[in-house]
Amino acid sequence: MRPQRFRITAAVLALLVFVAGCAVFGGTPDKDGEESGNSSSENAIGRTIDAMTLDEKIGQLIIAGVEGASPDRRARRMIAEQHVGGVIFYKDNLVSPEETVVYVNSLRAWNGANKAPLMLSVDQEGGIVSRLPGLERLPDAVAIGETGQPAFAGAVGELLARACTAFGFNLNFAPVLDINSNPDNPVIGPRSFGATPEVVTQMGVAEMKAIRDAGIIPVVKHFPGHGDTAVDSHLELPVVRKGLEQLRNFEWQPFAEAIRQGADAVMVAHILFPQLDGEFPSSLSRTIITDQLRGTLGFEGVVMTDDLTMGAIADHYGIGDAAVQAVEAGSDIVLVAHGYENVDRVVQALKQSVNEGRLTEKRIDESVERILQLKERYRLADKPVAIPELDGINADIRAVLKQYRQG
Repeated sequence: MRPQRFRITAAVLALLVFVAGCAVFGGTPDKDGEESGNSSSENAIGRTIDAMTLDEKIGQLIIAGVEGASPDRRARRMIAEQHVGGVIFYKDNLVSPEETVVYVNSLRAWNGANKAPLMLSVDQEGGIVSRLPGLERLPDAVAIGETGQPAFAGAVGELLARACTAFGFNLNFAPVLDINSNPDNPVIGPRSFGATPEVVTQMGVAEMKAIRDAGIIPVVKHFPGHGDTAVDSHLELPVVRKGLEQLRNFEWQPFAEAIRQGADAVMVAHILFPQLDGEFPSSLSRTIITDQLRGTLGFEGVVMTDDLTMGAIADHYGIGDAAVQAVEAGSDIVLVAHGYENVDRVVQALKQSVNEGRLTEKRIDESVERILQLKERYRLADKPVAIPELDGINADIRAVLKQYRQG
């Protein structure tokens, strides 16, 4: 493999970050994922949390969006001063492979004084939700489901993970586990593997495991199920009038199997289920997150909200209040995908909620512990990445498509 080149300034700074990060997390993991440090990972995480200020802990609870295609002082302030634990990139941030890597390396370098590496995330589902530039497009989930071959979903999952790795991302908001049961659904459609729990479960779990095995954090979405909505939650709050048994027997089947197969992270949708919680949408509902997702389904990993700046939340709740309610309900991470001013509001609201006693610092610590465990499990580190050469990935994409479309 030919050596790859990258921007020296960002690389040198980020290398220093990587060294510091290894010290915090107790050593560099070896190829089998074992820690080379002297302390157990549990004790190391405990010490890290004990050393954190409240501001640093609150920052870990946020994945935030950035603006533009190049790093600027506002992004730097968000990382260095507000200590956000993760960043999400959208299409507008991803102009070219070269510019993307410079951006990613800058964020990692700015994270040097913080006590945990960054989650660097993207929606790279394939099909109509393909963010990364310079790559040949993988098929929509529905096309994969129609083949009836879970191996195809696994091959696509591996390619999605390789693409994320090449650009310096370590978390992918995929796969979609929603069942496309409503033909009027304006937001899921071809992003779903199919219209039955069986197809979505088979394909979705195969893709999740392939993404995970390739070293990228997969986030299954959108619990409790977005497939039967007739409203786009980006614009308005959907209402689904299904009861608990209906959800268990249909929408929840793919999520339940993903959890049994070791899902590490679940995104919760902005949908009102009046028969479960007549006051709060699922992303803000203790009944749905704590009682059902954690209790009934036994999920012990990291819970994330969908973007709190979407119309379903922004038009009905103050974003600061929504963030506090989400954490109170049991979410570990709130996604604030647009607007630096919205990040300010969320940081201030979460801090004020602790100062006023609505949220305890112990409750914050519970989420920080799960987040740090996840970062350690995937051996996240703020080391720089080289500008990717995509010819190999694109060739493999073509080969996979040829294999399964002819098979």
